Amino acid sequence: MENALLIGLSRQTVLRRSLDVIANNIANVNTSGFKADNSVFEETTMPLARDERGGGVNRRVSFVNDRATWHDLRQGGIEMTGAPLDVALDGSGFLVVQTPAGERYTRNGSLQINSTGELVTSTGFRVLGEGGPIVMQPQDKHITIASDGSIAAGDAQRGKLRIVDFAQSARLQKDGANNFVAPAGMQATPVTTTRVIQGAVEKSNVQSVVEMTRMIDVTRTYTTISQMLQNESDLRRSAIEKLADVPA
Repeated sequence: MENALLIGLSRQTVLRRSLDVIANNIANVNTSGFKADNSVFEETTMPLARDERGGGVNRRVSFVNDRATWHDLRQGGIEMTGAPLDVALDGSGFLVVQTPAGERYTRNGSLQINSTGELVTSTGFRVLGEGGPIVMQPQDKHITIASDGSIAAGDAQRGKLRIVDFAQSARLQKDGANNFVAPAGMQATPVTTTRVIQGAVEKSNVQSVVEMTRMIDVTRTYTTISQMLQNESDLRRSAIEKLADVPA
């Protein structure tokens, strides 16, 4: 009976974690450049769990362990916005942004110009070009962004978007504000094959229908396990009450 309660509890714990991941995906279904998360679970065995039916012989009992969360880095759909500062990356790689904690990487191409003329993301982080921050001038009009990331205002060049990728991009970690951070020792390499599309953004790659289906499935499973644990608790209570009624 103890084993059943512990196994059920371990399963509920990972289901709650899975529900948090799904809820975060659904909340970001309209976030430009957002990459969906998925949970990875694994079996954990306890080699000394007691088998009460086996004449005192121990046997293994399996529990569920929340091993990790992995990021789905597949490209989302491209949506035309018509805004001259919006960019979508058609291909692999990330834009490089400067944050107070250092360089970060994003697929969010909803860009704008701040009060000092710097090109920034929708969250206010400076977008880095190959020569550093990209700064526009007050008189700049008719801004164009070429397919290679070069930015011009009329005939004046203002910089070129720095686009990078990683040999093991699956190791990137989310760092808030729709940004990724690279683990220590993981080096970014320039990307030249990715096409930059002006006046467009990459949509979230979250599949809302799939995520809603997963949420329903997880909720139902959680409810089923809760009922099972309640039944186990009722059996224990009934056993204790019957033992208490046995004459001394």
